[in-house]
Amino acid sequence: LPLVVLLHGATGSGRGWFGSYAQRADDARVILLAPDSRAYTWDALEGEAFGRDVRFIEAAIASAFDRCHIDATRMSLVGFSDGASYALSLGLANGDLFQKVVAYSPGMIATDVRVGRPAIRILHGVNDFVLPIEQTSRRIVPELRASGYSVTYTEFEGGHEVPSFVSDLGMAWLQGS
Repeated sequence: LPLVVLLHGATGSGRGWFGSYAQRADDARVILLAPDSRAYTWDALEGEAFGRDVRFIEAAIASAFDRCHIDATRMSLVGFSDGASYALSLGLANGDLFQKVVAYSPGMIATDVRVGRPAIRILHGVNDFVLPIEQTSRRIVPELRASGYSVTYTEFEGGHEVPSFVSDLGMAWLQGS
């Protein structure tokens, strides 16, 4: 089955994903992995290099492979807010491992390292006052496209949130529909 690694926002927890994504995962027949960052947010977003969080994610993925029948050619990253920034950063640096990245309201890309060419889906609320769209996605998307990445981009009426219909769009895109 495909593996979807879910990355929470700052001060959040992986548990927060299972309210809406658990049923979507069952319906889509995907395995979910929702690790917690080692601190209040992800290491590379605190000005550090990839480190303790990547090691934890790698160990969690290895454990998932030990327990589940995962298709290594269908692994994706999904994140919200700081988790979206980390998903983009980690996905671009590991595009040979992760085929797709979904970023809900990303704020930045924390590394210039690029390996492989993951497909990217970015969704962002036009009334986001936490990570304003003008300063974030409207800059990130053109930069990624100019670098040759396939980016599907959607702006929606809303703020710093992932409404159900937006989650549905993200999951449908992961499934290729």
